[in-house]
Amino acid sequence: MTAPAPIPLEVMRKRRDFLAAARASKRGTKGFILQARKREDDGPIRVGFTCSKKVGNAVGRNRAKRRLREMARLVLPAHGRPGWDYVLIGRHEATAARDFAALQSDLEYALRKVHDT
Repeated sequence: MTAPAPIPLEVMRKRRDFLAAARASKRGTKGFILQARKREDDGPIRVGFTCSKKVGNAVGRNRAKRRLREMARLVLPAHGRPGWDYVLIGRHEATAARDFAALQSDLEYALRKVHDT
């Protein structure tokens, strides 16, 4: 028996998509900030990642983004919704240092709150 195919995730790369998500719903957690926007289509889940210089030097920012990417890969196919854009923003010292299981539960919590509003 084969497992069902996972819901594909598209990575957002255009600035206009990030700006549109910034004007939409937001939910902060201890490990990161989630911005979510319902698009007009029912296309795939799109996700973007950002970490400013406040997060740390290049090594720290890259580590935080790697953790955000892996967390999104594991959680969004199960808890995200098609036709939505999600932007994960790293937090200073918290994203890179927080326990990974806690980050995953933070994302699940934030997604529940964003979809309930």
